[in-house]
Amino acid sequence: MQMRKLGSSGLEVSALGLGCMGMSYSYPPFPEKREMIALLRTAVERGVTFFDTAEAYGPFINEELVGEALAPVRDQVVIATKFGFNLDPKFDPKTSPALNSQPAHIKQVAEASLKRLKIEAIDLLYQHRVDPNVPIEDVAGAVKDLIREGKVKHFGMSEAGARTIRRAHAVQPVAALQSEYSLWTRAPEAEILPTLEELGIGFVPFSPLGKGFLTGKIDVNTTFESSDFRQTLPRFTPEARKANQALVDLLGKIAQRKRATPAQIALAWLLAQKPWIVPIPGTKKLERLDENIAATSVELSAEDLRDIESAASKITVQGARYPEKLEKLTGL
Repeated sequence: MQMRKLGSSGLEVSALGLGCMGMSYSYPPFPEKREMIALLRTAVERGVTFFDTAEAYGPFINEELVGEALAPVRDQVVIATKFGFNLDPKFDPKTSPALNSQPAHIKQVAEASLKRLKIEAIDLLYQHRVDPNVPIEDVAGAVKDLIREGKVKHFGMSEAGARTIRRAHAVQPVAALQSEYSLWTRAPEAEILPTLEELGIGFVPFSPLGKGFLTGKIDVNTTFESSDFRQTLPRFTPEARKANQALVDLLGKIAQRKRATPAQIALAWLLAQKPWIVPIPGTKKLERLDENIAATSVELSAEDLRDIESAASKITVQGARYPEKLEKLTGL
C-alpha cells in the first residue's frame, strides 16, 4: 500500500483508510464482533494503517470494537475518532443532533475515547460537526490543550466551511478535514479544496463510494432495512436513484476500459485529485476490502480523467445529501 501525508502536518497514513462506522452503526445488518475484529486485523495485514471511528457510532461500541481489534498492532496504525455530541440514551444523530463542543465536554469525551480505544493518545481527533453555540477558537483551544497534555496528536474537523477552518487553524493547526466528497458530491471543489491546499491541510473524504451507490450494486429496485440510514436520505429515493444511475453507468464504462470495477474507478478518481487526499471507504466484507485496496493500483491517465470530467459535467445529481435538519449542520 502506498502512503500519503495529510497536508503539512507530517501525519503519514495509507493512501486508503478504512471507515469503521458501518460495522456497528447506520448500515445494518451488523456482523458479529469477532468477524469485524478479524476484518480490521486483515486490513492491517493488507497495508491499511488509517482507521476512522467516533464515539457517536453506536454510540460507543464502534470505538470499543476498533480498540480491541487494533490493540495488538497499535504501533502500526493511526486511529481517528470524533467528539461533538451529547450522547444520552435517546441520542440519534440521524434525527435529533444534540451538538456539544464545549471545551470541558471535549476533554471528557477524549478521556472516555482513550479508554474505549485502549490507547494512550488519540492520533487524530475531529470535531464531528461544527457547533454554532461554541466559538471555534474555543474548540481549537481545547484540542490544543489536549495535544499539549499528550492525549491527542493531531486536530481535525468534519464538514466545516472555509472560514471556520481558517479561524480554527489560526489557533491550532488543523491536520485534516473530513467531509463527503465523491463523483456525486463535489461541493468541496469550490472553496474547501483551495483552502486546504493553501493552509497545508489534508482531506479525508468519507462516503467516497456514495454510501454504496457508486459501486453499481444499488439500483431503483434495491430495498433497505428500516433502520438503514439511507432510508432517510433524499438522494436515495427510488426517483433519485433512477436519475443518478447515469453516473454509475459512466463509472461502468471507464471500469470496462481499465479492467476494474466501478468502485475502483470512483476511488481512483478521488486519489488522482490531490496527493493529500485519503478516502476512507467503509465495508463489512473482506472481498470489498480487497476490491477497495486494489483501487490504489488503478492508474487513470490525463485522458481518462478528462473523459470522466466531460461525461460527469453533463449529469445532474438528483436529491439532497441529507434531510434539511441535518443539511444545516454541514459547511458551517
